Amino acid sequence: MDIIQDKIDHLNSVLTVKINPDDYLARVEKAIKEQAKKVKMPGFRPGMVPSSHIKRVYGKEILVDEINKLLSDTLNNYIAENKLQVLGQPLPKAGSIKEFNWDFKDEFEFIYEMGLAPEFTVDFSSKDQVKHYVIKADGEVLASRISNLRKGYGKRSNPEVSADDDVLLVELKQLATDGSLFEGGISNTASLRLDKIKDAEIKKRLIGLSKDSVVSLDIRQAFADDMDYLAKLLAISEADAGDLTSAFQVTIKNINRLEESDLDQEFFDKVFGKDVVKTKEAFEEKVTQEIESMMVQNAEQRLQYDLYQLGLEKFNVDLPDAFLKRWLKATNEKITDQELEEGYAAFVKQLKWTLIENQIIKENHIEIKYEEIFQAAKSRLEAQFKMYAPGALPADQLDQYATTFLRDKDNLNRTLEEVKASHVFDYLKNVVTLGKVEITSTEFSKLT
Repeated sequence: MDIIQDKIDHLNSVLTVKINPDDYLARVEKAIKEQAKKVKMPGFRPGMVPSSHIKRVYGKEILVDEINKLLSDTLNNYIAENKLQVLGQPLPKAGSIKEFNWDFKDEFEFIYEMGLAPEFTVDFSSKDQVKHYVIKADGEVLASRISNLRKGYGKRSNPEVSADDDVLLVELKQLATDGSLFEGGISNTASLRLDKIKDAEIKKRLIGLSKDSVVSLDIRQAFADDMDYLAKLLAISEADAGDLTSAFQVTIKNINRLEESDLDQEFFDKVFGKDVVKTKEAFEEKVTQEIESMMVQNAEQRLQYDLYQLGLEKFNVDLPDAFLKRWLKATNEKITDQELEEGYAAFVKQLKWTLIENQIIKENHIEIKYEEIFQAAKSRLEAQFKMYAPGALPADQLDQYATTFLRDKDNLNRTLEEVKASHVFDYLKNVVTLGKVEITSTEFSKLT
């Protein structure tokens, strides 16, 4: 068997594999004998079908299968032995596929194109500076959080007249173009949140109304094309919501209001426990600490994003774009040329970052142990279970769930990538210079 690699350039190679009968006949004969032991055929006892008969009936099929296996093994071994960093997978060269007789005498030749990863070194250093934000809760965010807490422990009422932020129980009926009820049109009774209405004029018309009031409005304009909310409100699909052009009659059936709880000791105790805070000032301080604690994770995510951007800027290497687009097309048959072009830039960014990650791990001899992957899977599953049940799962049961979870190849690979990313970001945070910058929560939310 001959394998020849022709380098087109530093990113592209052509690999030619030549296979002659001496390379495959023994494998094929062995496969035929194994098939003879398993197959059941009329006129023969189980396991007693002559190999010659199997070869005559199934020989070509077995030959094709064994050549494909041999070819796959040969390619994989060659890539591993020569330590080639292949991007995607080798693809048959366009126009190189030949017709064969498949008569056990063929000399096969297969030609593959390969895209290769560029060679580069990772040189992050203390000269690289990245902002590490410390997010402080400002007055706007603090007021919003306190308002939500007060509503969460507040009282529900049914006032006579609607006001801003009320929730209206309404009957919605589709209107015809002349303003009459559309016979057989969309009709539904649902809760309509006034705070969801984007159009100021329409919202104003729904304030100050009493029970049984009737108004007509352009409901799509009201929600500024929020198709998700509109679809739920009318109990229709998002596609149907997107096609709506007609107005709706809105009849108010009830007015629901959530009145904020008073800032008193009873409220403080409900939120933080008995006598933990006793004054408004202490309560605000406690809420501020809570907000800023939650925002540590936001700051960490931003730091990771900025390190990711730094990596892409520093290592702006070339890739075998033509090959990669062909590979993406070959492995995603339903993708259109337009979808490929629109999504290619994002694909390239992620691929470059993967190359950077792998290089950091290689150069710094970072070892990733299965125990880390197992613990990461446990943490993910534990967080998911807490969303549905407040109690902690027994340790042995959580271990069993994690073991089952990681038996799935996709789950294992995804968790491995998460652990790799964690190691790489920890490495970078210890190498580059992190400049701490205090920023308000409102300012932070405006960062691009």
